Amino acid sequence: MGNKSSCCAFKSSKQKRHHTEVYKPASQDNELSDQAQHQSYSSLPGEVPHISDRENLPEDNMHDPSNNPLEKTMFYRRSQVEINKNNKNRRKSQYDDYSHLKAHLQNGGPYGKLKKFSSCSTIYIDDSTVSQPNLKNTIKAVTLAIYFHIKNRENLYDVNSPDIFDEKLHPLSREPVADDYDRRDPEHRIIYRFVRNLFSAAQLTAECAIVTLVYLERLLTYGEIDIAPCNWKRIVLGAILLASKVWDDQAVWNVDYCQILRETAVEDMNELERAFLEMLQFNINVPSGVYAKYYFDLRALAGDNDLSFPLEPLDKERAMKLEAMSSTWEDNFKMLCKPKLARSNSLDGVTHSHRSSIAILS
Repeated sequence: MGNKSSCCAFKSSKQKRHHTEVYKPASQDNELSDQAQHQSYSSLPGEVPHISDRENLPEDNMHDPSNNPLEKTMFYRRSQVEINKNNKNRRKSQYDDYSHLKAHLQNGGPYGKLKKFSSCSTIYIDDSTVSQPNLKNTIKAVTLAIYFHIKNRENLYDVNSPDIFDEKLHPLSREPVADDYDRRDPEHRIIYRFVRNLFSAAQLTAECAIVTLVYLERLLTYGEIDIAPCNWKRIVLGAILLASKVWDDQAVWNVDYCQILRETAVEDMNELERAFLEMLQFNINVPSGVYAKYYFDLRALAGDNDLSFPLEPLDKERAMKLEAMSSTWEDNFKMLCKPKLARSNSLDGVTHSHRSSIAILS
């Protein structure tokens, strides 16, 4: 575990090779089954399968976006339904529409929210990357994805969900649950406030929020359930419980979440986590390609809904760090591309590579 995009193994379904099995070259036996051909030597008895073996997807998971990096995420497909309803164009900037800009200025909108463009004197860079996402905006994008999951769910009335996720049967607070709790869709700000409080109190990272969304969609796929107004809080809580333990080096214990949700017993937390794992079939592996896909789809979702990631001016200190990193990679690339010299050649023609001139920011 740790800050890696491929996390924790799950129990492999591959058959293990017997100790007395004799290896036969392919030339001697052309009728080997596909399973024997693709079986890894790392799956010998007593050894843990390699991460590359676990990322070979079985046929039943090829269309699962939480396992296959080539499949489009569920939340982005459902968000497109809402965008089509509102006749919005993908990635359309709110400042390209003059009428929208005029209304914005008439309402006294601050100029600081206008889109910043790089010029000769000032360079603006995005403060969020796939390896270090911006915490606040990532949580906003993740909760927006959950909002579209609930709003555009397939079954609006006949919800398929186990009792362990029902908020009426397992309340998370002392406040009484409303009678229409299963029919009233929560607003985005309600979902954001719930997730933000958990992340703030438990001091979780932005990467954990992305893994939370991966587990949530995997639960909907594996368990064939719907996320609805009656169960969204407990489903999100279970995904956060699991993501924090898989991703963070110092995981938050279930009893610590009981200090945040004071009306929830630790036995309830344990049962929620156990049920979540069983419905995931204990598949908690997140391939790097899947993580990157969810990150960039979240950015696209934020752009479609006028939720831009912050732009920060490039200062001198950060520019020097970026230049040092790029110089290191440039030297490594030149060494890889450099042709190998024959042993009989002389060293007279060998010279050190000179770096290009370095720009100084004033």
